[in-house]
Amino acid sequence: MSIIERMRQSVQGLVNLDEIRKLQEQGWKLVAVEWERERPEAGVRPSASEGPPFGLHIKDSSTLEEDPRETETLAAMMDLIIQDGPYSFVAQELNRKGYRTREGLKWSPVSVFQMLPRLIDAGPRIFSTDDWRHRQEARRRTASTTLEQLK
Repeated sequence: MSIIERMRQSVQGLVNLDEIRKLQEQGWKLVAVEWERERPEAGVRPSASEGPPFGLHIKDSSTLEEDPRETETLAAMMDLIIQDGPYSFVAQELNRKGYRTREGLKWSPVSVFQMLPRLIDAGPRIFSTDDWRHRQEARRRTASTTLEQLK
């Protein structure tokens, strides 16, 4: 499996099409455009969607790097979601295990729901890790032990 390399570039003024072509020739693929503007309302809290995606942080001005703590949170969230429980259960378990949002807040059913697009994006990488395989093996052993005890 290949590793996806990401780069974030700040833009001042107009987009330089020659720079885009140059990066494409180097193998880069344009995957998103982000817009921002100043809002006149004072005291407006920035949305959670600002900044790098959950599970990543900015290493330097143009490189994204995996954030181990947030990546572990994503894997735990994915593990709970595939058990097909309600979002309230997922939030409760994440909080019980000490996981917190990027802002350091406890998880809520709404904040878990808002992470679904990120989980879809990060899922293939999460599923391919050794950590994920160990989690699933441990769950199978626990389920098998539980079934044996019920017999």
